[in-house]
Amino acid sequence: MTTRTVRGNQTRREILAAAADLFHKQGVVATSPDQVLEASGAGKGQFYHYFKNKERLVHEVLQAYLLEIQDGSGSIAYVIESWNDLERWFTAHLNLQKRFDMTRGCPFGTIGNEVTEKDELIRQDLSLIFEVVKSKIAKFFVKERAGGRLKPDAREDELADFCVAMIQGAMLLGKVKRSSQIVETTVRETMRHVRGHERGPARAGSRHRRASTRGTPHR
Repeated sequence: MTTRTVRGNQTRREILAAAADLFHKQGVVATSPDQVLEASGAGKGQFYHYFKNKERLVHEVLQAYLLEIQDGSGSIAYVIESWNDLERWFTAHLNLQKRFDMTRGCPFGTIGNEVTEKDELIRQDLSLIFEVVKSKIAKFFVKERAGGRLKPDAREDELADFCVAMIQGAMLLGKVKRSSQIVETTVRETMRHVRGHERGPARAGSRHRRASTRGTPHR
């Protein structure tokens, strides 16, 4: 790889990082290419060489988020193998907001709030991101069902959708109200609801009573 290519890749990453931060902070609509260039220190020619237009830049930012979710390189861990991991996943979103004093919501959720019927490419990107997030959570519920630890009426995909919808809504309200309390409450109540589908171990006393009943002749 040539020095020129290395510098070019670095410039592209810097533009993406600056754009992602600005989109997260103030949204896509309020962010101009000139603001991205100022924040990244890149030139206009470099911007249009790598991204062609603003829509393409948003697309690439969302693809970068998707890659982070898939390879685990982002600030939020999406490897969920236990109930504690699921709670940590929720809490990580809250901690992200606290890092910005509750002035920001979910990075890609913020972009999603601005999607219109004309933004089909961006809508598809966001739909894929949420589908991947959902699948990682659903995978945990599938494992719990396979182990006999979920009630028969539990639906893995629906539980995963519920988790994603609740944290997205909570983060939006937390941002609007500038308060972490509503996010903390939502996380607690969501975990309570989801764990309500958990099948606990049978009580030894109940098993003993059922066995005794079966062994007792009717009079």
